Amino acid sequence: MLKRFAPLVPIALSVLLVACANQQAPQPQMDLAQQEPPQPVTMLTDEQMVDLTDDKPYELPSLADNILAHGLSLVGTRYRMGGTSTTSGFDCSGFVGFLFKEEAGMKLPRSTRELINLDAPLVSRHDLEPGDLIFFNNRGRGRVSHAGIYLGDDQFIHSSSSRSGGVRVDSLDDSYWSRSYMEAKRVLAMAPEPSSDRRSPLHR
Repeated sequence: MLKRFAPLVPIALSVLLVACANQQAPQPQMDLAQQEPPQPVTMLTDEQMVDLTDDKPYELPSLADNILAHGLSLVGTRYRMGGTSTTSGFDCSGFVGFLFKEEAGMKLPRSTRELINLDAPLVSRHDLEPGDLIFFNNRGRGRVSHAGIYLGDDQFIHSSSSRSGGVRVDSLDDSYWSRSYMEAKRVLAMAPEPSSDRRSPLHR
């Protein structure tokens, strides 16, 4: 399959953060699942991105680029447990599934537990590329409980919770997400070739 790349799309956000689907409000001085989440991040400008990439442009495959651009256009969309659309709102896996279906013609599993079990290439944290799915254990229960899509430069986009403003961008460098990070998978490696029917489902 084609190797996937995509650019970091700069934006500025200022919203509160809490963990995904039906998570209790974090308490100070408690375990990982109850810690205060980090403050929202401000993404880099175009000029800063040029510095980081040594003036080398990204090769920009349409699938990853479209997924990220569409996702960023939905920042602020409300969180709703079980939600899978812009009208109802999204939970974390609903947001991921919506973008991959709309922009890559891939029908992904509905839950984070199923998503993390997809037969897609595992990616180390140091080798993440835009469009990779990243998974978290942010409830402190030893199993996956949250998912997002990697943007680049340690940023990811996800549908967090109703209190944090729904769809938003955060940083893997923040201690809350760094400690709950589990693994990543390059699900776009399973996408149909560009000449294929984009509406064809992903067979598992």
